[in-house]
Amino acid sequence: MNRARITLSAEARDRLGAAYPQVLAPTRRRGALAFAGVLVAIAGFGFWRLGFSLERIGSGIGQLAHFVTLMLPPNPGTQLPLYMHALGETLAIAFLGTLGGALVAFPFGFLAAKNVIPNVFAHFAVRRFLDVVRGIDKLIWALIYVTVVGLGPFAGILAIATASAGELGKLFSEAVEALDRKPVEGVTASGGSPAEAVRFGMLPQVLPVLASQLLYYFESNARQSTIVGIVGAGGLGLHLAEQIRVLEWQKVSFLILMMLLMVAVIDFISSRLRFAIIGRARLEP
Repeated sequence: MNRARITLSAEARDRLGAAYPQVLAPTRRRGALAFAGVLVAIAGFGFWRLGFSLERIGSGIGQLAHFVTLMLPPNPGTQLPLYMHALGETLAIAFLGTLGGALVAFPFGFLAAKNVIPNVFAHFAVRRFLDVVRGIDKLIWALIYVTVVGLGPFAGILAIATASAGELGKLFSEAVEALDRKPVEGVTASGGSPAEAVRFGMLPQVLPVLASQLLYYFESNARQSTIVGIVGAGGLGLHLAEQIRVLEWQKVSFLILMMLLMVAVIDFISSRLRFAIIGRARLEP
């Protein structure tokens, strides 16, 4: 005897489940358990395929404890002025790289927004270009620019700026697409041009959001600028790599403490500025 199969909509299934929870609950539970089992199996295969070993973890923890004892107490030796100069380089790389990336991302953010550029082909081309730029990590960009322009902080600035342009361009475009259309329609209805609609209808709404995102990216790039320095792009990362290479662990720990302090101070200042900007934007009519 053939049984007819009835297909229910999601809403109908939800109402049926609410009416007869004792009937459908076991089915949902079996589905959840099956999904969890698949995840566990995939994770187990990944650990096995990549050579996961508890023995290696145990020996690594012991080795790490030995390195920590070698790092204490942190001591810059006679190179404190050199490290302070490198700290300034790291901050300059983060600031100039973030600023350069934001200047490039600002127009691309509007070009990639659907409510500014309705042409689907232009919108698709700009979005894919930003995807390509941000799809390459800052460390890879640093390796490329070190090869192109040589060692030093200039390569780090270019790497931070290039990667930030792609990332900020995407964030800026999403902020523009999420804004309220009423002020834009008001400018257009009063006879304003498309450029005036962007200037007076979009910019006042989106600028506080863009400023908040920019401050967050400066904080993030301050950390990233130490990483790109390891491959020769200047700053604290360059000295950190050198001291690790010559096994000067007390200087390594001092450099790490400098990085942590720098990030903490930037995080404190940028968070205060973000709250001030967002709060002021909410109070304005």
